Amino acid sequence: MSTAAGAGAGAGADPAPGAGAGAGARAGRVVLVVEDEDSIRLTLRDYLRKKGHEVIVASDGVGAIKQILDNPVSLVVTDYRMDIFGGDYWIRFLREFCPKKKVIITSGFLQPEFPIPFPVVYKPYDYSELEGLIRRSLEET
Repeated sequence: MSTAAGAGAGAGADPAPGAGAGAGARAGRVVLVVEDEDSIRLTLRDYLRKKGHEVIVASDGVGAIKQILDNPVSLVVTDYRMDIFGGDYWIRFLREFCPKKKVIITSGFLQPEFPIPFPVVYKPYDYSELEGLIRRSLEET
């Protein structure tokens, strides 16, 4: 895994049932996974839940905004390239309107027109390394 500093409300969005007793769940901190590829979104959701995190999902930026408005999201793990409200506009939205939220960007292809103000994890990523970054980020809050 490489890191660099720097959806819809339908089938992709679901509320999390009671999660396990991990660091994220103990503190009541919710992780929002935003990913347009179903297999990645659901596999990452399941992996993080098994590690004890409270996780909700969205398949695009619009669904993510709904989840952020409806849930006490502490950290957003989001794909960069998504067909609906993704890319530079999504990053700018997170920077401008969600300044108190921790954000981790994932991408297999990243060519922003400006510096990314969040950690970036490049695909394919190791789920355990990503979970470690999530855990450390939540501990900082």
